[in-house]
Amino acid sequence: MLIAIIDDNLVNIALLRGLVRQVEGAEPVEFTDPNLALAWVLDNDPDLVIVDYQMPELDGLDFIRLVRAHPAKKDLPLLMVTADHEVKLRHDALLRGANDFLTKPLDRVEFQARTRNMLALRRSQRALADRASWLTAEVKKATATIVARELDTILRLSKAAEYRDPETGAHVLRMAHYTRLLAAQLKLPEDEQDLLLHAAPMHDIGKVGTPDQILLKPGRLTPEELVIMRQHAQIGHDILADSPSPFLQAGAVIAQQHHERWDGGGYPRGLRGEEIALSGRIVAVADVFDALTSERPYKPAWPLERARAYLLDQRGTHFDPQCVDAFLDAWPEVLRIRERFQDEIQTDPENLLPELQ
Repeated sequence: MLIAIIDDNLVNIALLRGLVRQVEGAEPVEFTDPNLALAWVLDNDPDLVIVDYQMPELDGLDFIRLVRAHPAKKDLPLLMVTADHEVKLRHDALLRGANDFLTKPLDRVEFQARTRNMLALRRSQRALADRASWLTAEVKKATATIVARELDTILRLSKAAEYRDPETGAHVLRMAHYTRLLAAQLKLPEDEQDLLLHAAPMHDIGKVGTPDQILLKPGRLTPEELVIMRQHAQIGHDILADSPSPFLQAGAVIAQQHHERWDGGGYPRGLRGEEIALSGRIVAVADVFDALTSERPYKPAWPLERARAYLLDQRGTHFDPQCVDAFLDAWPEVLRIRERFQDEIQTDPENLLPELQ
């Protein structure tokens, strides 16, 4: 264990060195310049500091005060040694942060006993710190396991919806990454970006409650069928909303609000502007853009420039203007995401307006 000895007198240094070396496992580090000693103590991790009181430029009291002012050194054991027997000096030393106090001439037995006691204190501190670090690591591992299970649940829920929906798995991947890209463009914290990446695939989970004859209908829906289809937004919210998982809670908001419109003409609640959660506004852009540029049983894919023009045309009516601008500002990355997550079959696009259910 490293013991820093600070004394401007070489005779005292030699005496303290000899006493320290008689303590098993102790290794002295010696300084006659208190300023150099202070810099070393602050930059290193000694187990005990023994400092003399009367020194030029920086006395023992100021040395202790400066050490204790450093947050990482608040628990470092400090032992002051002095020839002064005044009680006030002892009080000052203890008040400034000294753990113990010895007066000269030093008694060998007392010095070594107190040194061993302070080193034992330091070992206990280090053991406690190691235990705390171990517990922190274990909590992180346990948390990572819980998060992995939650993400697995989300993946399986999303897959369940895919089995009933003509949309492809690539659509879910694309729109989820568009969502994260938009969140990054809007300067959301990274943990919120990741939250939306994992929550976005559940946007249409409510379609598990939509009858097949409506969900899989190749043509345009009747007004009555459209009312039933639109129920999937609230169904998705109800499936996810009561979960303690932050991913599923975010998914519940997205499922309910990604069909709301900036101008208030959306569903299921007719929310307007910033009444719509930012996550819902983000996913609305990501989902519609991918729906426009993807083939469906009832329509071919739109050309990219036509889809881009549609977003601009619907800026401030269907979509949050800020979200549209952020999406288009990241256009090169949008194209990279689209290229990365391709459907297995691509057909030539035609100039047809899809029915965005």
